Amino acid sequence: MSYDRIDKINYYLEIADTVLKRGTCIRRNYGAVIVKNDEIISTGYTGAPRGRTNCINLGYCARQKLNIKSGEKYELCRSVHAEQNAIISAARKDTIGATMYMVGRDAQTKELVDYIDSCSMCKRVVINAGIEKVIVKDKNAECGYRIMNVQDWIDYDEVLEEKVKRIVEE
Repeated sequence: MSYDRIDKINYYLEIADTVLKRGTCIRRNYGAVIVKNDEIISTGYTGAPRGRTNCINLGYCARQKLNIKSGEKYELCRSVHAEQNAIISAARKDTIGATMYMVGRDAQTKELVDYIDSCSMCKRVVINAGIEKVIVKDKNAECGYRIMNVQDWIDYDEVLEEKVKRIVEE
């Protein structure tokens, strides 16, 4: 008798997909799971800081009301991102060398977010946590997920690139 058994990457991505269902963002919800040595260290989802009112309870998104494009002006967002919440819930000794699994879905349609990536602030937090890889569910990838090496985030500093670009254009 043979059994179909899910591989480890998709196993942890499915857990991240379940975690995101706790998210409270009206636009997009993300779930993150940090794993080290095949053990779940922590999970996190998108939501307002503890004690503050969530967007789903307010009934609106401030960024949406202000017509702010996705990926811009995160300081106006009420939510703490899934990556940050997962890292906050873990000890650094446990995140060094770990892998983060992440899934994002549109809050309204429940469709997977295309080309999921961490924002620049979350990348900084992931780097400082010592996480080695971030694996994201990606329907556009042949295998259904994409693996990002955090060292690439360290080597390419998008903030410096933007600053250099602006100086050159002036």
